[in-house]
Amino acid sequence: MANQLLQGKKVIVTGGSRGIGASIVRELAEAGAQVAFTYSSREESAAAVAQGLPGEGHFYVKMDISSEESVQQACDQILAKWPEIHGVVNNAGITKDTLLLRMKAEDFDSVINTNLRGTFLVTKTLARTLMKNKASVVNITSVIGQTGNPGQANYAASKAGTVAFSKSVAMELASRGVRVNCVAPGFIATEMTEILSEDQKKKILEKVPLGQIGEGRDVANAVKFLISDESRYITGHTLSVNGGLFMD
Repeated sequence: MANQLLQGKKVIVTGGSRGIGASIVRELAEAGAQVAFTYSSREESAAAVAQGLPGEGHFYVKMDISSEESVQQACDQILAKWPEIHGVVNNAGITKDTLLLRMKAEDFDSVINTNLRGTFLVTKTLARTLMKNKASVVNITSVIGQTGNPGQANYAASKAGTVAFSKSVAMELASRGVRVNCVAPGFIATEMTEILSEDQKKKILEKVPLGQIGEGRDVANAVKFLISDESRYITGHTLSVNGGLFMD
């Protein structure tokens, strides 16, 4: 019998149509949650994820997380079906990597607006509903936000900012029973890592004490724990899922 750790919970996952987000959606559904997830452009990918989910009541909506209007519309759609929300996973994000001297201001802004401002918009828009249900918020950050990385000043800033944002909101909403935590993945196998050469992967793995690439389910299991009532006394925390790449 499948683990029903999240039975009866309704959870929103942004950016759930591919990669780590899709792994999170599947893991939450397998744990008994009903999942509403967002996609930005490829509806066929969202449909494919939804079709393979166990249980009933799952659905997806389109959302441009960098647009306040789009976030409001998507959240309104979800709340029209689900007046109660028990969890939110802010996962949607982008990268636009290049060295600082070559980085255009618009590339810096777009990453900040999507990764950091988008997390703010979703959390703020749903805050009153979250307080009614003593919900759990999990924000997906990155080991890059903890260590920095050449060519990713914009991405690192967005993820480090998300950690600070999460701690602040955790303090603000704790009295209403809302918990806010982060999961910081390290090197995880996704579509993006598949384009790396074996030599590139080898060099990365030399820095990982556990000596292997993580899987989407490793991140998803951490999210599942933080969404569940088993983590009821944890808030303002960043859970690293990185094989020891960074130890805090």
